[in-house]
Amino acid sequence: MTITQLEYVVSVATYKSFVAAAEKSFVTQPTLSMQIHKLEEELNVRLFDRNKHPIATTEVGEEIVKQAKVILAEAAKIQELIQHRQGTVAGSFRIGIIPTLAPFILPQLLENHAKAHPELRLVVTEMQTKDIIRKLKDDEIDCGLLSTPLEDNHIKEYPLFYESLVAYFGKEEKALKKRTVTPDDIDMKRIWMLNEGNCLRNQIINLCSEHVEKLQESRPYQYESGNVETLRKMVDKNGGMTVLPELATFEFTEDQSENVRYFDGEEPVREISLVTNDHFVRLTVLQTLMDEILKLVPEKMRVQKKNRKILRIQTAKL
Repeated sequence: MTITQLEYVVSVATYKSFVAAAEKSFVTQPTLSMQIHKLEEELNVRLFDRNKHPIATTEVGEEIVKQAKVILAEAAKIQELIQHRQGTVAGSFRIGIIPTLAPFILPQLLENHAKAHPELRLVVTEMQTKDIIRKLKDDEIDCGLLSTPLEDNHIKEYPLFYESLVAYFGKEEKALKKRTVTPDDIDMKRIWMLNEGNCLRNQIINLCSEHVEKLQESRPYQYESGNVETLRKMVDKNGGMTVLPELATFEFTEDQSENVRYFDGEEPVREISLVTNDHFVRLTVLQTLMDEILKLVPEKMRVQKKNRKILRIQTAKL
């Protein structure tokens, strides 16, 4: 039994295809199949049901795949120990990031991290929270940058900062006459929302749960977007309002900033964290990401002041 064979087994279980697993492992399909067959002969068990499409893991194969992930994680600790001892950060590191955060963090993060750690290659993909969780559990990515808490015992969370949610109104909206607003000022009949599956949408629904049944009911059409900037443009052109993460407002023009209102009383915020699966070991790399991300956000987001009243909005659906 070899580490390579276990890597191939986990890859086939993840992609449910010998061809796809071989491509992801950068070997030919016959080579991968031969190594898995050798392992099955050595263990005297069948790991996969090759008659099913997509390929399915057998009952004993499921247990072996789980143990293989543990063994591979423990083996990875050796390289992590060496890098930590030498003070080096190298290799490749895969990150999933939610779309409502990526435009405001990612461009500067990639540039700064590359300058500080040129031997490490970051591979970053935008994806929704549910996909980040699934890929973490399948070892397809190393970490995620998203809104928490997730309330998943198999996911480790490393909170970084708290980002306020702010209201953005069209110029004709009555709420602009107020200096601050409350959830009651959010007219669900006139709100522009992110599409389903987006954690920020769920947070807004939780914030305005008493009025959610009225969502866009007065409009002759309904539009939902996966892009925060599109929502802002819809408000500018068509009126109404939306709720944005505070980082999205930092590059607003003076006119756009006049349409932003913070919430009165308890300040609705979303917690932003790096998350990993429960057998993650590359803590040195993770720490470099934490350090670079925290440099990009204002201190008020990083530090919870004692006199700051916040309402942490859950990411889960109602």
